Amino acid sequence: MTTPIDMALAAEIVAAGTASGKTVVTAESCTGGMVAAALTDISGASAVLDRGLVTYSNDAKSSLLGVAGATLASHGAVSPETAAEMAAGALAAAPQSHVAVAITGIAGPGGGSAEKPVGLVWFGLAVRGGAVETRRHLFDGDRAAIRTQAANEALRLLLGGLRP
Repeated sequence: MTTPIDMALAAEIVAAGTASGKTVVTAESCTGGMVAAALTDISGASAVLDRGLVTYSNDAKSSLLGVAGATLASHGAVSPETAAEMAAGALAAAPQSHVAVAITGIAGPGGGSAEKPVGLVWFGLAVRGGAVETRRHLFDGDRAAIRTQAANEALRLLLGGLRP
């Protein structure tokens, strides 16, 4: 059974962003907009979610988020370098926002390799005025489970980015 999206966490993000006057932006690949959708399921999300970008293809990562072609060629779409550039690019695309989260991974069932197995997801977190952080997770389960776990982790990262 797939773990559901943590709607209590999404509600905490909306409450924290509303209280602080901070807004967020998402840059999603393998989650396909699940993080933005979770936030918009919460009443009042318009005060917190500035925009959600689904950048599934490499071209979208480059044209919408400014991920360098050289980064994609050298490291691939599922890498800390790409996750960091996605998060930084999302924050740059939303100059009024305070926090950006990026998600890029291999949800499966195909597409994995020995170096990058199914379930590997890289996250980028950019907080305005701070350094971009990356995190690596290896999730278990089928495609739906991996995507949901990744969305929940991105929500946790967003909430952490909103807190001082």
